[in-house]
Amino acid sequence: MTQSISPTRYRLQSVASGKIFDDTGWLLDAPGETQPGLIRAIYEKKQLELKGRDYGIYTFADWLPVKKTLIGSYAPVTYKSKGLAKHLGLENLYITFSGYWPEKGIEMSTCSFKETESYSVCARMNGQMNKILVVASAGNTARAFARVCSDNNIPLLLSVPEDNLDALWFDEPIKECVKLIASRSGGDYFDAIHLSNIAASMDMFIAEGGAKNVARRDGMGTTVLSAVTIIGRIPDYYFQAVGSGTGAIAAWEANLRLIEDGRFGNKKMKLMVSQNYPFHPIYNAWQADSRDLLPYDDMLARSHVEIIDAKVLSNRRPPYSLAGGLYDALKDAEGEVLVVHNEDGRKAGQLFEETEGIDIHPAAAIATASLISEIEKDRIDKNALIMLNITGGGEERFQRENELYYLKPELIFDINPDEEEVKQKLEKLFKTLTIYKS
Repeated sequence: MTQSISPTRYRLQSVASGKIFDDTGWLLDAPGETQPGLIRAIYEKKQLELKGRDYGIYTFADWLPVKKTLIGSYAPVTYKSKGLAKHLGLENLYITFSGYWPEKGIEMSTCSFKETESYSVCARMNGQMNKILVVASAGNTARAFARVCSDNNIPLLLSVPEDNLDALWFDEPIKECVKLIASRSGGDYFDAIHLSNIAASMDMFIAEGGAKNVARRDGMGTTVLSAVTIIGRIPDYYFQAVGSGTGAIAAWEANLRLIEDGRFGNKKMKLMVSQNYPFHPIYNAWQADSRDLLPYDDMLARSHVEIIDAKVLSNRRPPYSLAGGLYDALKDAEGEVLVVHNEDGRKAGQLFEETEGIDIHPAAAIATASLISEIEKDRIDKNALIMLNITGGGEERFQRENELYYLKPELIFDINPDEEEVKQKLEKLFKTLTIYKS
């Protein structure tokens, strides 16, 4: 059972200008600044003190911008690999796992590290907001926010591509406070974002903010906090598959806080992020040493999304170029961007299950495949301390063990819909809903 906490004490800082200011509400940008950039939480407590397993993810509350706790959370778990490490000849491979694996003490019912985001973001909210949260997702994020908001009676509007609706499964029905809309089949994550932006322009809604929300990034950063507090020092390498790259930015920011903590060394992990071929706009920009993303035809991008196994890695507008974004993280951490084909990802997923004993998501399999490739090419010292972020797993097992319920869309909109029509239909959809008050 999750224990209650006092609100975390922190301020916010503009990465672009360095200006520090108070969090006066649901700030997503630095007040008065025009340069695109992220804002970052500056926590009063510089040394992290874990609160304990009973607090779930809020064991890391010292470094989460939260006002309260919510029920049902789990923190990621980290363990030293035996099976996969032996297969690859690695001495110090640590796996950080987010998902469903009761034997490891973790039972995230959505089987994804997106729960780390949703429990942090929703705990940043307060009862005076009187707004309906809006979240766009390619699948896993929507499932996590739906679960957390349903369990905690928080009004939520989800926007998901129609082709990804099979990701909206749950072990019990979702409450009426959660509503789902979709962009018509043939659209992708960017089309779902477009719908969510229309909703967020209405007074009754508030945008979750994606990478710009400090709570989302710091929630995701708990994967690194889990690893470092178990290992006792900062790893040499960090492997993760990316769509937006927000998780990698979060890992970098957590790394910087851990250096400031002073107890875990002063190393910056080498960020090893991977994309699923042929959808790899981040890889293309990085190979060109370009801060700006390269042109990517919309129709070509949508066709590439149809090909990749890891649909959640399909963000066409990632937070790459802005100050404090993925480009800056990769530069500062001397990172690399890798590309993995579907077949190699499938083989890696199978190998992980055979050697570690649990199924993993396609995105996590892409990350695993990138690690395997780097080892096979002898690009990494086998004695190096490696963190492999398994961002989702146990889904196949969870679905076997539970009856499933699917969340169905209330409305499906055409690609590039009429904005006024969207607004009218959304207002009608939510007009009878009582706004959540904590």
